[in-house]
Amino acid sequence: MRGFVRFLGGVLLGASIGAAVAILLAPAPGAELQSEIRSRVENIQIEVQKAARERRQELEDQLAHLRAG
Repeated sequence: MRGFVRFLGGVLLGASIGAAVAILLAPAPGAELQSEIRSRVENIQIEVQKAARERRQELEDQLAHLRAG
């Protein structure tokens, strides 16, 4: 049991140190970083939706071609 408590303490200490280092070395302030991440995610969503529309159109064209025989 004592070993588990020491392990858990080490994990918590390591997580705390990691979080502190990440905050100190972050390339931008939190709000700015969140905004940048949000913008990138939105751009990826737009690209995925565009690719899905294009692929759907291709598949519909293929289906129409197959039905026409």
